[in-house]
Amino acid sequence: GVRMRMEGREEMQGAVGLRCTWDIPPPAGTQAKWVRLNVGGTVFLTTRQTLCREQKSFLCRLCQGEELQSDRDETGAYLIDRDPTYFGPILNFLRHGKLVLDKDMAEEGILEEAEFYNIGPLIRIIKDRMEEKDYTVTQVPPKHVYRVLQCQEEELTQMVSTMSDGWRFEQLVNIGSCYNYGNEDQTEFLCVVSKELYSSPNGLSSEPSHKAKV
Repeated sequence: GVRMRMEGREEMQGAVGLRCTWDIPPPAGTQAKWVRLNVGGTVFLTTRQTLCREQKSFLCRLCQGEELQSDRDETGAYLIDRDPTYFGPILNFLRHGKLVLDKDMAEEGILEEAEFYNIGPLIRIIKDRMEEKDYTVTQVPPKHVYRVLQCQEEELTQMVSTMSDGWRFEQLVNIGSCYNYGNEDQTEFLCVVSKELYSSPNGLSSEPSHKAKV
């Protein structure tokens, strides 16, 4: 009878031992694939792989649990005290590498969050987009430059057809004949051409270097 009691106790110990192992987190490589994030009260569900697309980001460090001891809510989601409005586009950027924004969503807001989460490539994309917008807003309307070219009737067609890019034919003024070549009268024309000259915001004009050929 003594032997039976001994065996029974060993079985019990084994069972207790088994139950305790659940408290030990799994080794780093076998962490759960899905991650819940509670951003300012809105829960987002994503994968560890998505969050770790940008290795240096706060989100990657968070889900690897290295140095960031983040609070979790009752469902086990990581709590992040940020605006959830802008988190969607950030998560989508990590998913597919594109920045997709609703038309009324401010890029400054996304930039603020991208900087908080430390997502380098996204910060660069937003800054580029904002610079492009600034440039188009501050671009000065074009100035028109006019030139008057004098030519004879027979040179007219050639002159118009060889006009360089950017010059537009505006007006032709017949100024009558000024020279006699033998018996023929050569009619003289004044030809008015115009070109749009764009000024960039720093005041330098960007007129292309080629001049109209006469």
